[in-house]
Amino acid sequence: MSATHGHSSAIPNELGIQLRAWRDTRGKSQLDLSLDSGISQRQISFIESGRSTPGRHNLLHLADALDVPFRERNTLLLAAGYAPIYAEGGMDDLEMKSVTDALKRMLVQHEPFPAVVMDRYWNVIMTNEATQRFFNSFIDMAAREKPRNLLHLIFDPAGLRPFIANWEETAKSLMARVFRESVGRVIDKRTKALIDALLAYPDVDSAWKVSTTADSTPVIPLSFIKDGQVLSFFSLVTTVGTAQTITTQELRIECMFPLDDVTEVEYAKLMKQVGALERRASFSDAHRTL
Repeated sequence: MSATHGHSSAIPNELGIQLRAWRDTRGKSQLDLSLDSGISQRQISFIESGRSTPGRHNLLHLADALDVPFRERNTLLLAAGYAPIYAEGGMDDLEMKSVTDALKRMLVQHEPFPAVVMDRYWNVIMTNEATQRFFNSFIDMAAREKPRNLLHLIFDPAGLRPFIANWEETAKSLMARVFRESVGRVIDKRTKALIDALLAYPDVDSAWKVSTTADSTPVIPLSFIKDGQVLSFFSLVTTVGTAQTITTQELRIECMFPLDDVTEVEYAKLMKQVGALERRASFSDAHRTL
């Protein structure tokens, strides 16, 4: 479909505003975007001013060049008068089965160390057994409302916060990660609401929203204190390659690893103790039902 010209209606004006906002977010001039997308600078100018509406094919080229996430591409398509093309299904949908099965295998293979699957907003979708056992050794996870949000779990004084060594440093680093790892490096309304909720916790400084070069390290240590022993971990974050849906693009798999030999040894002891307690509890429950 070729671009249409003439004075704009409300829809192309909205499209122009959104396109300009994405270009500003990416720090690209109209010329830069033209070179990256193969669409003339003149046409880009017309789109942004509301004088032209691009065809869907060209609009998707612009979205590619601006690295616009799937969810926001649908918004661009709607603003241009086109139907959304990126689906957002649930984890239990049939088309997600292959992805879900792969995630389950990854979680199992990461035993005996914790691993979680989270959505765009740090809500925990799936975990392996090690995660549940480890977190339950600090607090009663069943008592926390679902969906359990990893950031709230760490920032909440009634959550894991009292058990995290150097909590303030960790919280600042995690806040920086929210910005750095946002899908498409964009803070949307729900992410902003999450940040505001975290800032509402006691002793959280609004200045933590400002990311520094030091906050950009790809590996952020996370240390827990258990019975006077510091257990230090680092995490690796994995995303789904060649994602075709909004859901898969926004998934993030976080796997924790011991940072040192002492942690690995002490962690193994802790998991052995937790396992023994679980077996006793299971035996007691079975005995009571006889």
